[in-house]
Amino acid sequence: MLAGPMSKDALEARVGAFPFWYHRIELPFGVVTPGWAPISRDSYRVPADLAGKRVLDVGAWDGYWTFEALKRGAKEFIAIDDFSDYLGHLENKDRKAWETFDLCRDSFGYDHERCKRIDMSVYDVTAEKLGGAFDVVFLFGTIYHLRHPLLALDKLSAVCTSEMYVESAILDDFSPYRGGLGHGYAGQMVAEFYPGAEYGNNTSNWWVPSLACLAHMALSAGFKQAEAWKLADKPDQLGTCRGFVKATK
Repeated sequence: MLAGPMSKDALEARVGAFPFWYHRIELPFGVVTPGWAPISRDSYRVPADLAGKRVLDVGAWDGYWTFEALKRGAKEFIAIDDFSDYLGHLENKDRKAWETFDLCRDSFGYDHERCKRIDMSVYDVTAEKLGGAFDVVFLFGTIYHLRHPLLALDKLSAVCTSEMYVESAILDDFSPYRGGLGHGYAGQMVAEFYPGAEYGNNTSNWWVPSLACLAHMALSAGFKQAEAWKLADKPDQLGTCRGFVKATK
């Protein structure tokens, strides 16, 4: 935790000392962390008003969506991550676990009880361990890194009382097994398995579904409705072959 209020120069120095940032987060004094995600914040369709909501963020990384939800009025937020995704190239020495998250949280001045972070696998999620159920669950950029995605969705459904928002790589416009970009499974119920580094040259990518498959995976976990949409109608690179699902109880 920071010893006290920081100057702009001191905050910039702390941000610059980290070798890698995943999220682009606007901190006090206009200091912005040098990450790239999210590509399009509004595409996630997270409600502008989260007042009174208890929110869980799975795979929080630097914490962009944690702090965004708190800005939107969430009464309590728990971020979890096990830091098992190294993007296929990030060395262990360059991943600082919760240090970037903690710097951001303390620079915003968020109370640690209102904004908790826990080193935890999604497979270990229970209401008992996390102090009860959640109104809203975020699962962004995580599901395709899971060896057991349906088990993870079951775990999250069991602690979610209202809405879950999911963002994932999707196969509608890209498949490494069918020829790459422009050779996907648009409109089909398909998921591919990657035992090596077939998808994005990242050995922590295990499964990628089509958008229709992603929606039905959420429905199979006990959600009653699932609305699905793409980041880009005609993606021009692998990084924009992404899809979203809003699942409701």
